Amino acid sequence: MLCTRLTNAHVLTMDPDHPVAHDLGIWRGRIVGLDAAVTSLPAREVVDLQGATVLPGFIDSHVHLAWAGLKAGTPTIAPCTRVEDVLAAVGEATATGAAPGGWVDIAGYDQRALGRHLTAAELDRVSHGRKVFVMHDSGHACVVNSAVLDLLPPGVPHQDGFLAESAMTAVRRLRLPYSQEELADAIERAGRACLAEGITACAEAGIGGGLLGHSPVELGAYQLLRDRGRLPLRVQLMAAGDTLRPVGAHVDDRIPRALDLGLRTGFGDDWLSLGALKIYTDGGMMARTAALTTPYEGTTHTGQLQDDPEALTELVVDGHLAGWQLAVHAIGDRAADLALDALERAQALKARPGARHRIEHAGLIRPDQLPRFARLGVSAVVQPNFLRYFGDDYADVMGGTRAPWMYRGRGFLDHGVTLVGSSDRPVTDGSPLRAIQFMVERTSLSGRRIGPDEAVTVDEALRAYTVAGAYACHWDDSAGSLTPGKRADLVVLGDDPHRVDPSRIGDIEVVATFVDGHRAETGKR
Repeated sequence: MLCTRLTNAHVLTMDPDHPVAHDLGIWRGRIVGLDAAVTSLPAREVVDLQGATVLPGFIDSHVHLAWAGLKAGTPTIAPCTRVEDVLAAVGEATATGAAPGGWVDIAGYDQRALGRHLTAAELDRVSHGRKVFVMHDSGHACVVNSAVLDLLPPGVPHQDGFLAESAMTAVRRLRLPYSQEELADAIERAGRACLAEGITACAEAGIGGGLLGHSPVELGAYQLLRDRGRLPLRVQLMAAGDTLRPVGAHVDDRIPRALDLGLRTGFGDDWLSLGALKIYTDGGMMARTAALTTPYEGTTHTGQLQDDPEALTELVVDGHLAGWQLAVHAIGDRAADLALDALERAQALKARPGARHRIEHAGLIRPDQLPRFARLGVSAVVQPNFLRYFGDDYADVMGGTRAPWMYRGRGFLDHGVTLVGSSDRPVTDGSPLRAIQFMVERTSLSGRRIGPDEAVTVDEALRAYTVAGAYACHWDDSAGSLTPGKRADLVVLGDDPHRVDPSRIGDIEVVATFVDGHRAETGKR
C-alpha cells in the first residue's frame, strides 16, 4: 500500500525518460512510481490536485539561513532614503534595543539610497552609549560608531567608520558569537520562509568563519534543529575556508589543512550534511568591492581581493588536496581569473574530475573565461534576482560593454557549463519563481533589458533550480527530478511556468510544498 498517491496532477518530472505524469506514488518518503505503475495501487491518502502543476522541490544552492533569520528580527533602515531619517531610526533602536554599553545591530543599509556612506561621527550622535553595528545589505561591509572603532586592533582600515571585507570581519569578531539556541531559531524561521516559496533543500554558504559565520560552533545550531525535529528543509553546510587548520596527516594523504578529524564534503545524512568549502576571493558589486580587471564605470576603482592572491590560491589548492568540493566566491572577472587559475593548479597537482567545484556568483564573466569554466568542469552558481532588483545600478557601473556579461545564462549553457540557480538570501528576494522569470526575460523591475542574449528557456531555468541544483550539491542520485527511487520532495504550483506569459512566472502561486512525502508547514513558529 502506498503512503500517498497524488492524482489528477500535471507532473513535470524533469526526467527525460518520463517527462510528464498524471499520478505519482509515495512510500516512506520516496517516489515509487508514476502513472500506470501506481494508479491502481491502494493508498492511505489520495490527494486530488485538480490539475495543479507539480515540480521537483526547488533547490537553492547558495543561501544564508542564519543571517536571513536574524535579519528578519533586526531593526532596519531599508525604507529610508535620507540620512536624517536613517539616523532617527538608528536613534530609536539604540534607545530601546540594549543595555548601555551593549551592541545594537541595524539591518537594511545601502549607501546607494543615500548617495554616500554614513559616518561614525553621525552614528555617535544617536548611539545612546551603545555599540552600533550597521550591516550593509551585501554582507560585505558595515558602518560602526566610535565605540566600536575604539575596540579594533591597530591597523584595521576604515573610512570614517565604514569597513569592508576583511576589515568588516574584524568588527564581527568583536560582536560574535551568537548562541546556538539563538541561531537555531533564526535558521528555522528562514527555513520556513524557503518552504513557502517551494524550496525543499538548500546549501548554506559558509559557516563557522569567513565574512558571515556566526559562531565557531555554528554547525551545532543545525544539529539542534535536526535532533529536535525542527529542521524545516534539507540543508547542506559549506564550511568557511578559514575554518581549515594545519594538520599532521600522513605524508601519503597529502592533506596540509583540514577540519578536525578530517571531516569534508559528504559527511552527514539526507537532512544535514557537509557540502563544499566556501572560499571568498573578492567582495560584491553592491558595495563596489567585486574585483574587476578594469575600473567601475566613471571611476579609477577596481574593487579588491580578500587576501594576497597567492594566499587565496594556496587555500584553494589545500582544500582540493584535502578532498573538499570547493565553492569559490568570485563576483568580478579579476576574481574569476584567480579562481580559475587556482582550480587549474589544484587539478594539475591531484586530478579529481568528479569534484564538481563551483564558482559562486560568477557575476561578471568575460567571453574568454567561458571556455575555461567548461574545460575545468566548474559549475556557475548564479543569482538571477540580483539583476531583477539591482540590475539598473549594476549595468550603470559596468558600462555598455560589460553589462551583457553579468550573471550569464545562455553563455554558460552554450559552452556546456552547468548553470545553477540560487538566491544568496537575504541579500535579495529568495523566490525561485521570480528568479526563473528573470532568467527567461532578462528584465529588471524597471523594465530594462540586461544582457538579453543571455536569456534561457523556461525549461532551462527550471533545470537550474532542480536538476542542476542537485548536481551542484552532489544530490543528483536522490533529488532534482521526480524519478522513482528519489526523495518525495516536490512543489505544487497554481500554474505551469511553460504555459503562462513569462512576465507572470514570478506570480504563480505556490500551493503546497512536500518534503519526504509530507506537506510541509511553512508558517513561522
